Amino acid sequence: MILMENKSKLKIKSLKLKNFRNYGLLNLNFDDEANIFYGDNAQGKTNILEAVYISGTTKSHRSAKDRELIRFGNEESHIETVIEKKGINYQIDLHLKKNGPKGIAINKMPIRKASELFGIVNFVFFSPEDLNIIKNGPSERRRFIDLELSQLDKIYLSNLTNYNRIVNQRNHLLKQISFDNKKKFTDTLEIWELQLVQYGNRLIERRKQFVEDINRIVSSVHKKLTGNKEEIQIIYEPSNGNMTLEEAIKKNRERDIKIKSTSTGPHRDDICIKSGDLDIRRFGSQGQQRTAALSLKLSEIELVKRTIHDTPILLLDDVLSELDKHRQNYLLDSINDIQTLITCTGVEDFVNHRFSINKVFHVQNGQVAKEN
Repeated sequence: MILMENKSKLKIKSLKLKNFRNYGLLNLNFDDEANIFYGDNAQGKTNILEAVYISGTTKSHRSAKDRELIRFGNEESHIETVIEKKGINYQIDLHLKKNGPKGIAINKMPIRKASELFGIVNFVFFSPEDLNIIKNGPSERRRFIDLELSQLDKIYLSNLTNYNRIVNQRNHLLKQISFDNKKKFTDTLEIWELQLVQYGNRLIERRKQFVEDINRIVSSVHKKLTGNKEEIQIIYEPSNGNMTLEEAIKKNRERDIKIKSTSTGPHRDDICIKSGDLDIRRFGSQGQQRTAALSLKLSEIELVKRTIHDTPILLLDDVLSELDKHRQNYLLDSINDIQTLITCTGVEDFVNHRFSINKVFHVQNGQVAKEN
C-alpha cells in the first residue's frame, strides 16, 4: 500500500519555458524526488522555481507583475507544466502578455477564471525571505496565510477576491467623500460596509481555523528543532480587537474618512507567535525568529499533507545556506518523501547527508545543463 501511495504522489513531470525572465527556450524533465539546481547568484535558478509556482497559482511568489516576467524585448511569455496527480496527467499552459490579461489552459482547454486551476497542484515555496516572516511586518504574515489558504480552499480564494475588491471600492469612496458632500455618499458607504463585514467575517473565521490547524502541528516541530527547550504558539490577532468587525467599521468611519483608507478588517490583521509569554515578533532573538519561521514552514508542509491527503511539491530556494547544520539536517530529514526542487550555489550542503540527490542541473547565464 505504501508503494502505491509513493507512485501516485503529486509531482511535476516537466517544465517548458519560452521568453520567461532570462530564458529564451527551456525544456526540463524532473525526477520524482530531489532535483538540485546549482550555480552562482543571478544566473536564473530562482526563475525556474518561480515559473513552476506560477503554473499552479497564476501568481509570482515575488509579487511581480506579468509584464516583469516576460523576457526583455518580447511581448509574450509561455509556461507549460505537466503535473501528475493520482496517476492522471494535467498539462497547464499559461500565456503571459505585456498588454493584456494572462491566458490559462488545462489540458489545452482554456479556463475563464484562474480559480479553476486551484486544487490541481499544491506548492510550498520556501525562500530566505520566509525566514524573516516573524520579524517582518504583518503584511508578510497575512500573505503567508492567504497564499496557502488560496491553494487549499477555493471558497476562501473567492471570499478573499471579493473582500479585496470591496475594500478598494470603499477606499475609492472615502477619497470621493473628502472632496464632496459626505451626506451624499453615506448610503453608498453603508452598502459597501455591509459587504465588507460579510466577506471579512468569512475570512477571519477561516484564518482562525487555519491557525488552529497549524497549532496542532507546529508545537512538536518547534520542540524538536530546539531540543525540547522551547514551545511555540500561534495566535490570530484581528485588527478589530474585542469588537465585532461591524462595530469596528462603524466606530472608525470618521477616522477612515480623514485618512481616506479602511483601517480595520482582515487586510489589517496579524498573527502573534509566542514562546511561553515571549512575543517572538518583537522580543525574540534573530535565532529564535528564524527557528520559529522554519517551524512554521515545516508545519505548512504537514498541514497540506493532511488536508489534501497527498504530498505537496516543495520549492526550496537557496534556504540551506541560511541555516546551521542542525537545522539543515532537520529540514532535509523532513522532506525526504516529497518531490523537491532545490536551488543552491553548490552541492556541498548535501555531502555526508543521507538525503539522496536524484537529478542535478547546473545553471549558468540562462542555460541549464543536466549533470547526472
